[in-house]
Amino acid sequence: MQIQNSHPNISRATVYRNLNILYEEGKIGRISVPDNAAKFDFMPAHHYHVRCEKCDKLFDVDMNDFDSVEEDLKRKIKNDNGFTFTGCDIIFKGICPECKKSAKI
Repeated sequence: MQIQNSHPNISRATVYRNLNILYEEGKIGRISVPDNAAKFDFMPAHHYHVRCEKCDKLFDVDMNDFDSVEEDLKRKIKNDNGFTFTGCDIIFKGICPECKKSAKI
């Protein structure tokens, strides 16, 4: 954690507790990333992301009409289990420009 460089006495638990409070207040976003700890986003509005397969960084995806994409997906999912869908997390995968440059892809 970068904050420990300037504030060595702060604990990871304190940082995450405060991040979760900001998320619950709707001031920041939280992204669930499979096989990773939750990541926090300064942009609280729902939007999609792309994750670099090399460095694991997340980047925003510029995509219009988020709500209609999710609504369309919910209609198309075969739902034999009686679930009420409340949303979805979509993370695209790729290789970021920095990793592409360093790997000369």
